Amino acid sequence: MQLQAFKAKSRVALLVAFVLCVGFAGLYDLLKPVSNGCIMTYMYPTYIPIPTTTPVSPAKYSLYLYHEGWKQIDFEEHLKKLSGIPVLFVPGNGGSYKQVRSLAAESDRAYQAGPLERTYYQEAYLTPEEGGEEIDVTSFKLPNQYDSRLDWFTVDLEGEHSAMDSAILEEHAEFVVNSIHRILDQYKESYEARQREGAATSGSSPKSVILVGHSMGGFVARAAVIHHRLRKSAVETIVTLSSPHQYPPVALQPSLGHYFERVNDEWRKGYEVQTTRAGHHVSGPVLSHVVVISISGSYNDYQVRSKSESLDGIVPPTHGFVISSTGMRNVWLSMEHQAILWCNQLVIQVAHTLLSLVDSGTGQPFSNTRIRMAIFSKMLRSGIPQSFNWRMQSYFSQKSIHVPTRDIKDKTESLYTSAACPSNVHWNDDGLERDLYIQTTTVTVLAMDGRRRWLDIQKLGSNGRSHFMFVTNLAPCSGVRLHLWPEKRNSTSKLPLCIRILEVTSRMVRIPSGPAPTQIEPGGQTEQAPPSAIFRLGPEDMRGFRFLTISVAPRPTISGRPPPAVSMAVGQFFNPEEGEREFSPWSMPLSSYSYKDMSLKENHPLALNLSFTTSLGLLPVIFSLKTAGCGIKNSGLPDEQAGDEDNSKLCKLRCFPPIAFAWDDTSGLHIFPNMYNEKIVVDSSPALWGSSKSSEKTSVMLLVDPHCSYRSSMTLSVTAVASRFLLLYNSQIAGFSLVVIFFALMQQICTWDLDQHIPSILTAVEFNLRIPLPFLYLAIAPILLSFFLSFLTSQPFPSFASFTIVSLTCYLLANGFVIVLILISQLIFYAAAVVHIFINTRFQLGEKSVHRFINLSSAFFSLKVVRVLRANPVFVTALVAITLVCLVHAAFGLFIILLFDALSCHSALCSHTRRHELFDSKKEGNDRSCQLPSKSDGISNQNIHSEDCCSNSPVSSKSFGETQLELFHHRHGLFILHLAAALMFVPSLVAWFQRIGMGHSFPWLLDSFLCTGVILHGIFTAKPESSSFLVSFPGFRNCEVSLNFLYLLAGYYSYISSLALAPYRAFYGMAAIGFTCCALTFLQRRNREKGEPHFVSRKHSHRH
Repeated sequence: MQLQAFKAKSRVALLVAFVLCVGFAGLYDLLKPVSNGCIMTYMYPTYIPIPTTTPVSPAKYSLYLYHEGWKQIDFEEHLKKLSGIPVLFVPGNGGSYKQVRSLAAESDRAYQAGPLERTYYQEAYLTPEEGGEEIDVTSFKLPNQYDSRLDWFTVDLEGEHSAMDSAILEEHAEFVVNSIHRILDQYKESYEARQREGAATSGSSPKSVILVGHSMGGFVARAAVIHHRLRKSAVETIVTLSSPHQYPPVALQPSLGHYFERVNDEWRKGYEVQTTRAGHHVSGPVLSHVVVISISGSYNDYQVRSKSESLDGIVPPTHGFVISSTGMRNVWLSMEHQAILWCNQLVIQVAHTLLSLVDSGTGQPFSNTRIRMAIFSKMLRSGIPQSFNWRMQSYFSQKSIHVPTRDIKDKTESLYTSAACPSNVHWNDDGLERDLYIQTTTVTVLAMDGRRRWLDIQKLGSNGRSHFMFVTNLAPCSGVRLHLWPEKRNSTSKLPLCIRILEVTSRMVRIPSGPAPTQIEPGGQTEQAPPSAIFRLGPEDMRGFRFLTISVAPRPTISGRPPPAVSMAVGQFFNPEEGEREFSPWSMPLSSYSYKDMSLKENHPLALNLSFTTSLGLLPVIFSLKTAGCGIKNSGLPDEQAGDEDNSKLCKLRCFPPIAFAWDDTSGLHIFPNMYNEKIVVDSSPALWGSSKSSEKTSVMLLVDPHCSYRSSMTLSVTAVASRFLLLYNSQIAGFSLVVIFFALMQQICTWDLDQHIPSILTAVEFNLRIPLPFLYLAIAPILLSFFLSFLTSQPFPSFASFTIVSLTCYLLANGFVIVLILISQLIFYAAAVVHIFINTRFQLGEKSVHRFINLSSAFFSLKVVRVLRANPVFVTALVAITLVCLVHAAFGLFIILLFDALSCHSALCSHTRRHELFDSKKEGNDRSCQLPSKSDGISNQNIHSEDCCSNSPVSSKSFGETQLELFHHRHGLFILHLAAALMFVPSLVAWFQRIGMGHSFPWLLDSFLCTGVILHGIFTAKPESSSFLVSFPGFRNCEVSLNFLYLLAGYYSYISSLALAPYRAFYGMAAIGFTCCALTFLQRRNREKGEPHFVSRKHSHRH
């Protein structure tokens, strides 16, 4: 028995230690400062108030027009000149209307400076799933200058916490709708005012407004689009920045989760054809004209995960997509939740993208959704594919069908098929005598020498080396050009005109380059430059061609800008299978204690494909790459001075800095330049219910100089793993905490039904962790049930091993958090009971003071209302709690029932403690304890007979003290459950306190209804006696309904809901138990009054 108790305590201690270690390690990593590489944006803001006549809270919310400039302006005159494209900014949770300033200021600068400088890199196009095959990109092109400016409006939502309360979200959506109407009306008024004054007017007033929302503002923008009061086609384009779309970031309030589900359901229906019940066509999709672009901040955004920002299942691929800032053109950075608003690299790209949406013919945004989608894809996405696989068809060959080709003759009169390079950047071939013929699989360019290098595809691409990779810092067309030749002649002029030379220069893809190279010594040679572009050809791209040429421009370029200080280019024919490395989930945790080494000898493949079977979003690794050699046998220094450090410095003069590309199905592309010692992490969400098996893997392509040898190692950061786990699965842990409490209450009721001692809630939690039973059917069976439900609903199956391991880890962490909560509350209760008894026994009031107080208060307590209330404390508690839940806020009602539980626990524990002291006194020979008067101190039971404390009769199986202890254990379990429920409403309560004095609104009906059920659960299950019933149904007599079965069902339902990232659904289980107990109690009383024994409560006479 003692050994079993020791094992139980050991399990609890180990679990608590594990939870504390994970919590502190994760918190330490999350609190570390993050360097995002963003440049600050500067502006001269002016906010012009727009008068609103909206009937919805006109004094609470406001609408402003942004103006950039330091000069003072006349507001009325400025409003009359409104003629641009209206853009409305919607701030997020606790955000300010002034957060529009960065976007608006850069939009104004972009309009004045014109479009971004044209480059000739590979551009991104729409995929076939996004309708890329249905649009002809030659029908439109990006403008050479911007014809219309962007007029940025912004709404002042008083900094309310919209992520915490659904009522705030609904009011914000209502005001955004009114603001859209007011903006369109303002343009109409300005247009008419200019006409009355005789001012020159052209075009027409806009019919739609572009919405840009940050954080919860993006969801508010989508909620406004489906609002029944919004004018038709008033919104056609939505851009969201770090906005949750799939589920709320704090999924604790039931009405908040329900509001998200309702809005997303409306959006799904909005893209469906409207038909009658008979199947007849009514109208086209209501939202067929709306395009949504979601931009995520990736792994540095701790508040909103990329999984939540996805539009899958809400917006079809033909009308929207999600892009990570790490894979965004000209950005390639991960940023925090607020930094995405002022990061200059991202803000500039978004500003130019919105300006490019304007049709120069109409002066308004393109009405064609395909054109708008193509512009967003071209301006935001980089040419690097968002997914990568060596064995798939070449990404570039897929996209080349979209590139218009034209025949161009250069000065040699040879016919080229050109894809991008215009004639003004062509340079003359000075003859074949300057050509170089490469005999090795690796080609290197160290200077702009004006030479052309010939590579024999048939010779160099043999022996499985069917892929070609080229990295360089030279710009396409002006710095380097690449061609595919079907054959080679002594002179290009001898080629027949029927032969086409395919130029593939435009397939070079721009990548972020690291910092500029530094000089090791003043006046000495600089380090090798980092690459700024990559180029890849697969076997299907080179089919039908014999030669590949790399033409490097002479140093005096004709592009109008100086060439790079250090020129570099490295190309190689290689076999991708030689560079493949796979890392299993078992090898990665072991790397925390020992290095996982990987050596690369010279002449290794330029591109290495590292496959991680466990996502780097869950297990990020610190990858270290150290140069071991670069063909330099002797550095010229004495042996005692020549070492690894010196060798590494010399090799940096020859080897280009490595660069890593990480692909993830959820968050897309991540790029890590200068990969000498970096943490590789992606913002994936692996091992979630409904996620595919591909989300479990991360592919990393590492580009390293083949001239150099390297020693690499990978280590696993414990703090990084802990922080990522808590970020990814905090919703599951929160939901599982309620599951643990349900199962513990079930265990308590089971022991009651078996006429055994009711264990403490801590003992019940520990018992449920025992292996194999009951851990098997409480923790593992729901996971198997989730797979069965996935099979029934045709959802994708996650990896069974990773999903089970992650789910069980979350379950164990939830058990640990609940145990910590139990220990803290139990310590407080025992301390309060000891202090209470100590005060009552040592500092009692004198008799005169007591009689004086009784005389003064007798008049008050003699009132009939007070007597009724004192006689029915449970009724009063329920009435007050339900009133607060329905009229004020749900949290207040939960706090009342929580206080009721706390007082009951305190009363029972004080009674147990006092009786325990009396029993100890009797053992010491103090016989006067049996003659104590049964006066009540407000805590002890007044109906205790003196025989209870003195009798050792075998008829009485349990003493009063033991009964009170069991009552404390029972009420303590209810207290923990109701405490968890109340904590889930704390964020909403914080938002409610912020809105005090700004107008009262009643709680959502769903919240009031569910919390009423929770209150009834606390009222009707306050005593263990009401834990089971004998029910008679027509055809079934004496069917036992026990609370342990209801708790089991509620636990299973909450478990499945937590796996679905909806922990707020646990309230449905609590409410169902409460209403069920209420109905059974009233039916039992009615049948007893009629004398029908259909409901018989189980009785334990020794407990009364």
